[in-house]
Amino acid sequence: QVQLVESGGGLVQAGGSLRLSCAASGNIFSINDMGWYRQALGKKRELVARITRGDSTNYADSVKARFTISRDNAKNTVYLQMDSLKPEDTAIYYCNVEAKLPHSVRLYNYWGQGTQVTVSS
Repeated sequence: QVQLVESGGGLVQAGGSLRLSCAASGNIFSINDMGWYRQALGKKRELVARITRGDSTNYADSVKARFTISRDNAKNTVYLQMDSLKPEDTAIYYCNVEAKLPHSVRLYNYWGQGTQVTVSS
């Protein structure tokens, strides 16, 4: 199967920066879209940013111009650079990967375990 390992969360003051990483490993044939979602306490999980294999990106309006998503296809890793962080960015951040497995044409959807990001005012 496929495992996703996230890192880089933590506590930061408003205006600060954090960089999240998510590495995919396992029996992977190829990876299509990769993305980051977040879920704040008492709220639904929401899209933060996604990136295609061809590096096309889309962002939630609330993070545009502050967050940057990127990927390293050779390492099966996706990154989220978060700058000018605000208290409202506080949430658990989840990595999401669409992958194809060997001998299958189906796309499988995988989620990381989540990493806490806390922004203090």
